[in-house]
Amino acid sequence: MSRRVGPVVPVLVAALLLGGCGTPRSGDLGPAPTAPPPSGAPTTDRPVPTPSRTAELTPSPTNRPPGPSAAASTGTRRPDPVSIELWYVRAGQLVPTRRTRPATVATSRLALTELAAGPSPAEAATGMTTVLSDDVEVTRIADGVATLRVPSTGDPATRRLCEAQVVWTLTQFPTVRQVRFDGAAPVDRADYTDLLPPIVVTGPIPGERVAAPLVVTGTATVFEATVSVRVLDAAGREVATGFGTASCGSGCRGGYRVVVGWRTVREQKGTVEVYEVSAENGARINTMAVPVVLAPGG
Repeated sequence: MSRRVGPVVPVLVAALLLGGCGTPRSGDLGPAPTAPPPSGAPTTDRPVPTPSRTAELTPSPTNRPPGPSAAASTGTRRPDPVSIELWYVRAGQLVPTRRTRPATVATSRLALTELAAGPSPAEAATGMTTVLSDDVEVTRIADGVATLRVPSTGDPATRRLCEAQVVWTLTQFPTVRQVRFDGAAPVDRADYTDLLPPIVVTGPIPGERVAAPLVVTGTATVFEATVSVRVLDAAGREVATGFGTASCGSGCRGGYRVVVGWRTVREQKGTVEVYEVSAENGARINTMAVPVVLAPGG
């Protein structure tokens, strides 16, 4: 499917590197970005729809790169890179990460291309994969609905994971509130919340260099809404702990924010673990481990 609305030259269609529902794979996209994460709290509240349009998702005017002549004649710097949230698959569930890429007016195309390319080595090491292949086509984006065509390949469970990746990724943009697949009724994030793990970590992301104090963010549906965090150094020693309360208790998902600090004398690899304490025996359960690089702190 084309990424643009209206008549589309076939050459453009061939140039779009989008993903289709296929077998899991991973790829090298370079180092993970260190920019602050976009809001990752799952919510069914979508932004107010924009006026009817049939165009690619675009960043705000302040994110539009000036033309070559404008940059040369005015001496103004090019706009900052864009940070996009990507939802990959791990153990049959959705998990987020981020990419920082050069500014573009076609952010939807960029996001789907990154999804199809697969996780970075640091992300793949945690078990992240993508089930998007290269044959999903976007036919239009209008009135807050992105319409896509997905080939009928793969088993139903894999296809649903593929759709969930697309929905959770595209609906981060204000111009997309829902996604329509193959002429079916539009769907949104609420249709795939069962594919989220009990604890989702939106920051930090795998491979990120982090400094103290570190703000750990995400969403969770855990006992008494209590989310615990610990930081391990390169030797596996616990160098920091903390806990916080999600905005919603047991039986519903809410956002959390936990701040932790540590004392280390050198930069080293480490791990941030976010987990729930079992009400039955006090064990750590539903743990999400994020490999990071710890900056010296004290």
